[in-house]
This record gives sequence, structure tokens and C-alpha cells, in this order.
Amino acid sequence: MTNITLNNPLFDSLFGHHDNKNTSFIHVYGERTITHKEFLFLVGRMANAISSLGVLTGDRLVLQAEKSPYCLAVYAACLQSGIIFLPLNNAYTASEVSYFVADSGAKVLICDPAYEGALTDLKDEFGILLKTLSLDGQGSFGELAATMPNQFLTVSRHIKDLAAILYTSGTTGRSKGAMLTQENLLSNAETLKDYWKFDDQDVLLHALPIFHTHGLFVASNVILLSGGSMIFLNKFDLDEVVESLPRATTMMGVPTFYVRLLEDKRLTSELTKHMRLFISGSAPLLSETHTRFLKLTGHHILERYGMTETNMNTSNPYCGERRPGTVGFPLPGVEIKITDSDTGKTLTKNKVGQIEVRGPNVFKGYWGMEEKTKEELKADGFFITGDLGLIDSDGYIEIVGRDKDLIISGGYNIYPKEIELLLDLQAGVLESAVVGIPHPDFGETGVGFLVCKEGFDLETTTVLEVLSDNLAAFKRPRKLIVLDALPRNTMGKVQKNQLREQYKNLYLKL
Repeated sequence: MTNITLNNPLFDSLFGHHDNKNTSFIHVYGERTITHKEFLFLVGRMANAISSLGVLTGDRLVLQAEKSPYCLAVYAACLQSGIIFLPLNNAYTASEVSYFVADSGAKVLICDPAYEGALTDLKDEFGILLKTLSLDGQGSFGELAATMPNQFLTVSRHIKDLAAILYTSGTTGRSKGAMLTQENLLSNAETLKDYWKFDDQDVLLHALPIFHTHGLFVASNVILLSGGSMIFLNKFDLDEVVESLPRATTMMGVPTFYVRLLEDKRLTSELTKHMRLFISGSAPLLSETHTRFLKLTGHHILERYGMTETNMNTSNPYCGERRPGTVGFPLPGVEIKITDSDTGKTLTKNKVGQIEVRGPNVFKGYWGMEEKTKEELKADGFFITGDLGLIDSDGYIEIVGRDKDLIISGGYNIYPKEIELLLDLQAGVLESAVVGIPHPDFGETGVGFLVCKEGFDLETTTVLEVLSDNLAAFKRPRKLIVLDALPRNTMGKVQKNQLREQYKNLYLKL
């Protein structure tokens, strides 16, 4: 028996066309292979389980669990049942999760059993249903799904309907929920599949997290659309990646993946001779990394540029020069322009300005933030990315910096304001500033600068302990430095550029 499909473009395109196929889909590292048919039966059970909880079309479901095929099935079940999917980094603390639940008005929170105790209070505070899902598919939600039928009547959805909300940090210190429609996700997956030449013979080495647009909406969606399969690693483990490479044809990663591979003597042209494509994104790839990888393997890493609000915007060419230090050209159907941040006028080639993007991939807006949406998503459809860049004489796009204070560390976005708000609350702290400095492994890492109140002898270790209770590990500054005063301009604004310049080589001492 097949699933009866009404009209749900994203689900039908990614999952529905695999119905009843016994083709390989997910190779779980060290375990087994899940076929498309088996996976869709799991999705059907999960969709029925969600429906049994009284969740209605358009409601929000939050997932915070360890990466597994079961998490991917929750995503698919949400699409099939018309529920808006809201994945969260499993490193987020209970206080951070509380904000996302409150802001989104989510009806269900599915978490790893290990997190349940810390999140129990959310049931009473927000009236949310709390269920658990373990790495092996157990937990209260997994057990509920196991009792359900394999088939679910796919809910009809329009291409313009909301499919997911991904939270991205904001300069006000609180995260913003980027609303992504079916069209945003499907159009981008279709473009990338064609641009990067994916087909049903591809095997993607998948070591990325799936709470992030890179691992979920780029990697997984492209493989689903093309009919290929994935070697599914729980996380990036150097030994597992090296062991899996001979069975893969493609790999998507953040620069950190490639830096760590280059440190291993097993990385050779022989190991990678069957690979057709290595892709890097989520953070800048150093030219040196690109050059060393080419020398050792014979492969040009393909670098591209995207963000939570837009998915992928640009890519170096599949056929043609993949130029180190650039992110290539606008993808088909995507428009990029460089503008003056003061006047909004479009700049000529080789002039640095703010990057604006327009296309079917650009998000619908920020959840519950109409004014913020108007500030960044213009009436003509162009989105102000906050990144600074230029288009060179050959049309290649270079990212040269950021208008905003965003720090990208190991592929994760960190906004200093959120950390600074916590630092400023600590006893003895007069003021603070957090900046990103270069790091050989993570691209950037955060460093916090503190000014003490008069009469206080500040212990930075104590402050770091407080941060560990309130911030995910990847957001915490690697180091806190006490200064007599923060550098300021004549208008009193903190000059973070001076801090970045003065401490740019600090990573050598960390």
C-alpha cells in the first residue's frame, strides 16, 4: 500500500517519490542500511504519532536530540503532516530552549532522554507536550510511533506555506526565527542538485549536524531529491571519516573538517581518488587550506556561500575554476548586488559594500518580528545579509567581512551581544565586549574583554563558570581578558576593530 498524496510539494519532491522503493538511503555508520521504503514507513508512524498528540497543521514542533536517522524522520513527518519544524542545537541550555519555546509558541518538544529532566519545567510554564527520542529511536515519542500504522494521509500544503523555522542569533542579544517556506527549501535543493551534478549514484559522506541549514536543508535535501544515499555519521570523527571515504562519492563539510583531515597522514590522493566532489561552507575557507588539500589529494574544494535566512546564494563552479578566497557566482535564479550601506546604491565591480540577495531561496521574514523583517528584507525583495563583499572583474564574489558583529566559529553563528548581556550582569563587571579573532581550526573564536567596577578583583574563571550554565559550549568565549578600559571613538562607541587587530594573534597562545 502506498501513501495517498494530496498536494504537498516539498514532501512529495523529497520523500514521496521514494515510496515503496527498496533502494539504499541511509548507511548508518557501523550498523545497517535503511532503505527508502523502511524510512518512509518510519516517517508514516511518526506522522501518525504527531497527529495523535493533537498537533494541528501550522503548529510548531521543536526537536532537540542527538543526530540520528530518527531525527531526520521527524523532519519528514512534520512536512507530511503540515507541522512547522523547528530543530535546535543539542548544545543549547534549558534557559535557551525556554526562549525558543516561548517565542515560537510550539506545541510539542521532542528531546533526548538525557535532557528531559532539565526541560520538565517547560511543561508547566508553557503547556508544551514533552516527549523523548533517543539515538536508537527509543524514548516516549519513539515508543508511541512504534504503535502507529506505517501510512499517513499526506496533508495538502501550498508552495508558499511555512515549512520550518530556524533560529539565528540577533544583534539585540536574542535569537530571531527565520521563517522558511516550502518554496525556499525546494527551489534551493533543485538548483543545487543540478548545479553540483548530483544523481542517484551519489553517496554523500554526511558528518554535519542536522539542526543547521547546511546538514539538513543542503546536504539531506539534495540527496533526497537526487535519489542518492548517505553515509550517516553522528558527528565528525576523523577515524570514521577516513574509513568511510572509500565508500563515498561526495562530502560536504565546514572548513574545520578539512583542516583536521589535512593533519592526518592517511589523507592521500589514493584515499580520495574515487571522490567526485568536496564542498565547504558555513565559514570562510582559508586559501591555504584549499591549496594544501589540492596538493595532497588532487581535488579542488568547492566553496559556496549561504546563510540561515537564504540557504545557498552562490557557489564556485562545478565545471570551471574554483577560485580560492572566493565563493563563486550567484546560483541560477539568485540575484546578488553590492550596495553602499548609507545610500543603498549599487556599487561597481571591485568595490566593497554590503551584500544583498534576492531569489526564491530568500526567507519569508522573522517570526513575530515585523519591524526587524522590514529593516532587513526590503520591499523590492532584496535581503540585506549583513556581510560585506565585492564582485571582482571576473564576476567572482569575495566575502571580506561583516557589517554585523557575527562570529562564525566552526560553522556555528555566535552573536556577541547575547554573551555581553550575560557578562554585564556579573558582579564586578562594569562593561564588556566580545569579538571574534582568527583561529587555525575553527576559523574564528570568541574572546571576551571585561572592565572591572572600582574596588573589585574580578576572577575570570568564576565568570566563565556562570556562562557555562547559561550558554551552549560553542558560544562561550575561549578566554576572558580584563582591561582598564575599552577602546572608544569620539562618539563613545566601542571600537571592536581595535580589539580584533590588537589580539589577532592571540590564538597562538590559547
